[in-house]
Amino acid sequence: MTLETQRVVVVGAGQAGIALCAKLRNLGHTGPITLIGVEPAPPYQRPPLSKAYALGEMDAERLYLRPEEFYEQHKIDLRVSTRVTEIDRAARSIETDNGDTIGYDSLVLATGAPPRRLPAAIGGDLDGVLCIRTLEDADRFAGYLGSAKNVLIVGGGYIGLEAAAVAAKKGLKVTLIEAAPRILGRVACAETADYIRHLHTSHGVDIREGTGLERLTGTDGKVSHATLGNGDVIEADFVVVGIGVTPETMLAETSGITLDNGIAVDELSRTSDPSISAIGDCASFPYRGDRIRLESVGNAIAQAEATAAAIMGNETPYVAKPWFWSDQYDVKLQIAGLGTGHDLIVERATDEKVKSFWYFRGDKLVAIDAMNAPRDYMMAKRWIENGQSPRPDDIRDPDAVLKSLAVTANGSSGSA
Repeated sequence: MTLETQRVVVVGAGQAGIALCAKLRNLGHTGPITLIGVEPAPPYQRPPLSKAYALGEMDAERLYLRPEEFYEQHKIDLRVSTRVTEIDRAARSIETDNGDTIGYDSLVLATGAPPRRLPAAIGGDLDGVLCIRTLEDADRFAGYLGSAKNVLIVGGGYIGLEAAAVAAKKGLKVTLIEAAPRILGRVACAETADYIRHLHTSHGVDIREGTGLERLTGTDGKVSHATLGNGDVIEADFVVVGIGVTPETMLAETSGITLDNGIAVDELSRTSDPSISAIGDCASFPYRGDRIRLESVGNAIAQAEATAAAIMGNETPYVAKPWFWSDQYDVKLQIAGLGTGHDLIVERATDEKVKSFWYFRGDKLVAIDAMNAPRDYMMAKRWIENGQSPRPDDIRDPDAVLKSLAVTANGSSGSA
């Protein structure tokens, strides 16, 4: 057996899983590749589920990451509606719920991060309470959008806010509650939160921050009302839950693989068992002296492709370049870098709709949130990835041409 002919099994048929399989074939891998997914559909995009797909602007086939014939043409054994139940590390094989045993030389876990759900004790199991992660979830969401009048969104992160925007566009009465003091508390600065809050309230969304959910109640098993932490009772024809995700680590844990905020991997995406890798939302990896998990399409693809190269013998450490996006109403929010530990926010504004917020730690640019400001985003992303920083005062000037700013790795700059 050579690296090109080894047996590769990928558990998880999402963005990361299919990206790895495709990259292996692109790099000349000729051995067996098995891609296993629990859902009945072939690998598809998740971001449009709560937006374009739910609004009827995109059909299911346009969601598919590859046409169905791709798998046969590239000799990828795609197994849908299949769950892996066990990893036998000694035998280098996996067991599936239909009784199959599949051997591997390299096993890749791309199991993702399912959404957290509300406890059944407070009504989380009532009909009409949903998260939006799968095609089935999105179909339910679209059905409610066409028939309901009142929706409660639980959670003021990006998933909840995107769902709120879609529901408001469809004319529903939308109430969004966030138990923390403000929306986007874990992922964005207060200035970005203020911008997004104003955007939603201007479209009629009732945002209630510092407000938790006490319980959901209903009739004949169907949700109808929500009692909030402050005692308010509101109508809810359905409820969308967006309170974060939990990395899927059960297979790794039961097989004795090391966990640390997900499945712990090294710079080559190898777990504590060198024949097993983990990629995408389920994996935590080294990043600038820390260990992080990135829940993004960009990371899923980039890490998958780097891991495919490592399986083929090119052991170049994976260096993450964090970037994200969110579409809400007519605003495209683009994010680059990680703002953790920032001590200065610099605003750059063309008008009320076109703004960017630049995160600095000391004199170092670490992240940007750009709203309808793609040029700001692209310039900042390049600087962050190159370890360069402009001077904050230069960024504040909306008339300054970003490309004209001289930047250095230590953060000093001036107009060229």
